[in-house]
Amino acid sequence: MKPATTETPATPDENDESVAPVDRASDARGDLSVVRDMLPYLRPYIGRISLALLLIVAAKLANLLVPFALKGIVDQLNVEPSLLMLPVALLLAYGAARIGVTLFTELRQVVFARVMARASREITLRVFRHLHALSHKFHLARRTGGVARDVERGGSAVADLLDWTLYTIFPTALEIVLVTAVLVWAYDWGFAAITLATLAAYTIWTFSITEWRTRFYRAAVEADTRANERAVDSLLNYETVKYFNNEAHEATRYDQNLRNLENARVKSQTSLAVLNLGQTVFIAIGVTAMMWRAAAGVTAGELTIGDLVLVNAYLLQLSAPLFLLGMVYREVKQALTNMERLFGLLDQRQDVQDRPDAQTLSVLRPTVSFEDVHFSYDERRSILHGVSFDIAAGGTVAVVGHSGSGKSTLTRLLYRFYDLDSGCIRIDGRDIRDFSQESLRAAIAIVPQDTVLFNDTIFYNIQYGRTDATRQDVEEAARAAHIHDFIMNLPDGYESEVGERGLKLSGGEKQRVAIARALLKNPAVLIFDEATSALDSQSEKSIQAELDRIQVGRTTLIIAHRLSTVMNADQILVMDGGRIVERGRHAELLAANGYYSKMWRLQQEERRVESSPLVELA
Repeated sequence: MKPATTETPATPDENDESVAPVDRASDARGDLSVVRDMLPYLRPYIGRISLALLLIVAAKLANLLVPFALKGIVDQLNVEPSLLMLPVALLLAYGAARIGVTLFTELRQVVFARVMARASREITLRVFRHLHALSHKFHLARRTGGVARDVERGGSAVADLLDWTLYTIFPTALEIVLVTAVLVWAYDWGFAAITLATLAAYTIWTFSITEWRTRFYRAAVEADTRANERAVDSLLNYETVKYFNNEAHEATRYDQNLRNLENARVKSQTSLAVLNLGQTVFIAIGVTAMMWRAAAGVTAGELTIGDLVLVNAYLLQLSAPLFLLGMVYREVKQALTNMERLFGLLDQRQDVQDRPDAQTLSVLRPTVSFEDVHFSYDERRSILHGVSFDIAAGGTVAVVGHSGSGKSTLTRLLYRFYDLDSGCIRIDGRDIRDFSQESLRAAIAIVPQDTVLFNDTIFYNIQYGRTDATRQDVEEAARAAHIHDFIMNLPDGYESEVGERGLKLSGGEKQRVAIARALLKNPAVLIFDEATSALDSQSEKSIQAELDRIQVGRTTLIIAHRLSTVMNADQILVMDGGRIVERGRHAELLAANGYYSKMWRLQQEERRVESSPLVELA
């Protein structure tokens, strides 16, 4: 019998300079820590686990009877032909023992299948929920392809680890003990000594070489993750690749990751060959010594031919689990490495957390107040410097300013994607940190500047604003956003697929879907972040009137670049460099002849140039 020679592809040695450095965040968690974190998911299934273990013990006991039945059959057949009789009982016992081994093993699979699948699902779901609970800071730094790959590998490793440890390592160890005990009981310590010496040499060799090889697999996981990150990032941005004619450049970068993976597989297979060769040598020496001793016993008349067959059968039974044990140990170490990365995601700290006594926010027409708000994404660079303003209940405040002035940061802070460096944001006079994040965000809806849709139907993307909404509710929201007629003219209507990130729709169409989605949510606080930026002038006029209508009765914050869209706001704030430099109504700001007035004149001039007929130069 040969040892298993295949395994999950590995990557290069960590010392190989061609490999990206391994993420040390996962290394801090040891094997015991991984197992300890997994145990709570198994406690509800103690009964199933115990029953499965009993079935495994029954299968091993049945397997122990097979060589005895075979010995009896051979001994009874080893007589003069005239005296030969068919040992029916022994043949039936042999067949029953073989059936029992398979029956108990398969019943264990049936009993334990639910445990493996459920534990894997619950752990993966917990990681998925945790990832969504993490702050913007984590998601801005992550690479989608790498995180997805870690979750995928970690989820499958949960089932692998349970299967290998509980129902392979334990039964193998049990079988080794039982076979050794039978050899001592039926014969002498010589057979047991050879068995134990072979087992000790095999185990020491397997564990030491596998520990050495584990670093290859750790680096393997990292290289595979990096390759997946590169592929996903490139495919998501395929339009940009084509715009700049950089297909060859992307292929070269991806090939570098694949080259690392290729080198890793070569190193992995080379070291695996060393491991397999050593295992084979130790098993071969042990089997040869056992057969030599048994054959000598038969020659001396101390043992029968049946004894020789029994010893050989037990050797075959032992060699298989021994080879399996080496493979299992490799698989367990690899599963633990994958789960380190999965649980490493759970170790990511939630920067924004609810207070223990957080209350549920329930408002209809709230007031919103920013009080001396200071904030920075990076402590080395401040974004907001003492920003203060109020939005009256049901009122509308618009924030304008050049790019990078801090306008959109206000919306992220109101949603509490980040906590403030200092200052306070209040809703109806209460600090937003007093409320749960879930209830706070339930009270707010936003139409973002960069609308990204799910790769699903138009109906799903609008209904996402309120997942329990009826079809009539969705269609009414679409009509309010002036997109219903467009949808109905599509071949599949509301069931039309929008493509990945909504790329099958134009920028204006995506923005109308986003407006319909926000309207369907029916929020108490409404945010428009450049809500009409992707619309042409005619579409902007038609939707602006609708936006003005739906703002009535809702506390509204408008982030805008086009000043023509905020003329009717109760108050307009002009931001520059993270500070409010002007505030007032449209007419007041024009009369002040400051920042706002200059921006207004510049935009009016741009509009006149855009609307003027083109003059063909001779």
